[in-house]
Amino acid sequence: MLTRVKSAVAGFMGGIVNGASSGGGGNPGCELPLKYPYMRPEFLGLSPDEIECSADHIARPILILKETRRLPWATGYAEVINAGKSALNEDQACCEVVVARRRPMSYCPPSTPSKTPTAKRRNSLPNGEGLGLRMEHSRLGEVRITQIHSHLSGLVFHYWALFDGHAGSGAAVVASRLLQHHIACQLQAVIEILRNLSSLPPTVLGEEPDSNPFLQGSTPGPHRALTRAASLRGASGAPGSPCSTPPPPRFFTEKKIQHESLVIGAIENAFKEMDAHIEREKQVYNITGGCTALTVLYLLGKLYVGNAGDSRAIIIRNNEIIPMSSEFTPETERQRLQFLGFMQPHLLGNEFTHLEFPRRVQRKEVGKRMLYRDFTMSGWAYKTIEDEDLKFPLIYGEGKKARVLATIGVTRGLGDHDLKVHDSNIYIKPFLSCCPEVRVYNLMQYEHGADDVLVMGTDGLWDVLSNQEVAEAVTSFLANCDPDDLHRYTMAAQDLVMRARGVLRDRGWRISNERLGSGDDITVFIIPLMYGNRQP
Repeated sequence: MLTRVKSAVAGFMGGIVNGASSGGGGNPGCELPLKYPYMRPEFLGLSPDEIECSADHIARPILILKETRRLPWATGYAEVINAGKSALNEDQACCEVVVARRRPMSYCPPSTPSKTPTAKRRNSLPNGEGLGLRMEHSRLGEVRITQIHSHLSGLVFHYWALFDGHAGSGAAVVASRLLQHHIACQLQAVIEILRNLSSLPPTVLGEEPDSNPFLQGSTPGPHRALTRAASLRGASGAPGSPCSTPPPPRFFTEKKIQHESLVIGAIENAFKEMDAHIEREKQVYNITGGCTALTVLYLLGKLYVGNAGDSRAIIIRNNEIIPMSSEFTPETERQRLQFLGFMQPHLLGNEFTHLEFPRRVQRKEVGKRMLYRDFTMSGWAYKTIEDEDLKFPLIYGEGKKARVLATIGVTRGLGDHDLKVHDSNIYIKPFLSCCPEVRVYNLMQYEHGADDVLVMGTDGLWDVLSNQEVAEAVTSFLANCDPDDLHRYTMAAQDLVMRARGVLRDRGWRISNERLGSGDDITVFIIPLMYGNRQP
C-alpha cells in the first residue's frame, strides 16, 4: 500500500499529466470522441496558431483581450500557462450575458447535442449595452441565436466563471461551455417569482398563502379532535386557551424564504446538474479529469459568488478587502471527509483510516498512546494505538501538499467520476463534492468608484500572492490609470498575472524578494463594480 501511495503522490505532483497532450486532454488510445476540442476562452479571439504559441512553457506569454468591448462591464482578463506541470493550460474561463426564458424545464441542456453546427457567439458590449447575442438550446436540442432586446423577453444575468482543471482539460472545457445553461435552466422555474420582489416566494407554487389551512388558524368543529399540531399552534379549544378568541400561535407556522435564496438554490442545483451531466456524457464522450469551479452572477442588483474548489474571489472596495469565497481543501474539509469515512467505511477500501494523526503511525507504536482526532474534534487527544490505526490516513500531508486518499488536493469540483486511488478499486469521487458555497453581495447598497473591483483568480494566483498583496497591486495600478480608459482593467489583470508568474531566472520563475513564482496555470478576471450600479 505504501509503495502504491508514493507512486500516486509522485504522479500527481510532478511531470506532465498523462494524456494531457491530446486534443481535449484525452487519454491516449481512447476511442470515444471529444465532447469539445481543447481551446482557449472564445472571447480572446485567438487563431489556432496563437493558441499553439500560448502553450510555450518556456516563454509563458501572458494572454489578454485584444478588444476592450468584448466583455460586459469592461471586464479585464489575463491568463498564462504553467511551467510544465501539464502539456496544456487546464484553466478555462467564460464570460457572457445570459437570458433565462420562461419555458418548460425540458429546455435544460440535452445530454447529447444535435448534429446542427454550432453558431458562432458574439459577446455583449460593456455595461450590457447594445445588442447582446446568446446561444440557446431549444427543446429539440437545436442551437440558435437569440437577441436580447429587453428584460421582458426573460431574466437577464451577467456571468463570469473560472474552471481549474486537473488530470486533463476535458471537464474544464465542458463546464465552461455548459454551466451557464444549467444555471439559466434552474432560474426558469422561478422567473415570475423573482420579478415580483414585493411578495415573498410562495411555499407551494400556484397556491396563495391564505389557501393553506394550517396558516388560517381555523377553529376545529365541535366533534373534531384536536391534533397535536393544532394544539402547538394554540388553536381554539386547546387546553388552557379561551374558546372565544384564539391566542397567537406558539410557533411560527411557516418559514420566510427570501428571493435571493431562490437564486442561491438555482446555482447550487446547477452545479449538481453539471456534475451529473459530465458523468452521463462520459459514457459517450472522452471527458478527462475534473475541475474546480468559481462563478459570479449579477442578477437583480446582487452579485452571487459560487465556489467549489480552491479558486478565490475578493472584492476591493475603497481599499477594504471583502473575501467572497473560501477554499475547499483536504484540511478545510477534514471533518466532512472524516465523517463520511466513519459513516461509510467501505469507501475506504479497508486500506485507509478516517482518523487523523500528526504523522504516519508505525507498527512499533502499537499499544502506545499517540495524539489523534476524528470528525467530532477540532482539538487533539491521546488514544492507544491499535493495529487498525496502521492503515494509511484518509487525509495525508499538510498545506498545499495535503491529499485525499493520497490522490487529489481539492475536495470540491466537477467531474473526477472515474478517479481511483493508484492501482486500486477505491473511488475518490464519493469524497469530492460538487456543491458550491454561494455568497451574496448587494451592489445597490454602495456607490462604487472606478477603482472598486471584484478579483477572481485560480489558485495559481493565490498560491504566491496574498489577498493583501493582490489588493495593493490592483489598487496601485488602477490609481495610475485614466479612470475613463476601458483598457485599465485588462492591463491591471495582466500586471497581476505577471506579478504571480514572475521572471525566469537561473533558479526558476521568481517574484518579488526572490520568492518562487507560480509554476501553475494562472487566470484572472478583474470586474469593475461601478458598472453594476448602472444596470437597470
